[in-house]
Amino acid sequence: MDGRHVIMAEVDHYEVCYTINPWMRPEQWQQGEGGSRAVARRQWSALAERLRAAGMVVVTVPAAVGQPDLVFTANSAVVLDGRALPARFRHRERRGEEAHFRRFFEELVDRGLLSEVGRLPDGIFQEGAGDCIWDASRGLFWAGHGPRSSAAALSEIGAFFHREVVGLKLATDRYYHLDTCFLPLSGGEVLYYPPAFSPAARTAIAKRVPRDKLIAASAEEAAAFSLNAVNIGRDLIMAAPPPRLRARLEGLGYHCIPVELSSFVLSGGAAFCMTLRLDLKGSPP
Repeated sequence: MDGRHVIMAEVDHYEVCYTINPWMRPEQWQQGEGGSRAVARRQWSALAERLRAAGMVVVTVPAAVGQPDLVFTANSAVVLDGRALPARFRHRERRGEEAHFRRFFEELVDRGLLSEVGRLPDGIFQEGAGDCIWDASRGLFWAGHGPRSSAAALSEIGAFFHREVVGLKLATDRYYHLDTCFLPLSGGEVLYYPPAFSPAARTAIAKRVPRDKLIAASAEEAAAFSLNAVNIGRDLIMAAPPPRLRARLEGLGYHCIPVELSSFVLSGGAAFCMTLRLDLKGSPP
């Protein structure tokens, strides 16, 4: 696969109409001034624009009636070296996405953008890159489990990709996916929100990430969905970060590129949730 490709799903049927995480606010969506779907379309387009400006090719997934959360494509699969392991969702509200995404990934094989599409065993929940983040600096996956993904998924991911998988138990439904509270950066730093993790998970992080590379986010920074960002080289495309965090990141040499994503934060997601990188590669294991 050539080029730096990223998947985004069209927003034609996006809305906040049920509650499967503590951030979801259907009542605020319904009261949105000027038409919330129109606002969401503008914000989606702005994110796509930022990605293209950073050198990415945006590949779009068609929207599907009755699947409002399809837009959060990070949850659709784990992808590395052109191989995809599609998700299996815990909540029935999202299970209709599975067949839609599988068909799309199989089309990507035909187009040469993927080489293989795997399958999880029955009974194991795993919600894609939202709960399984590739850390290129360390050559491993960090995998969240608890609220959404099963701990049993860790060994399946390791067996499919032949990579080390470090399990991190999430301690609260508020940070229900790993990508809401954990962000490995291209320079080897890890930005994370410690209260989102169990004591054992915090120990596992500290064991693998030197203290001078660990950046603890505040409650305000985590709640702004600043950790749910897309890191491309030294660019960080993210929901507008609080000034303190932006200053810290820019002091480390990163270029923060804020984008307004309030329509999607109403559903508990932001920039990382809305994207799935196809170009991630690992060095030989």
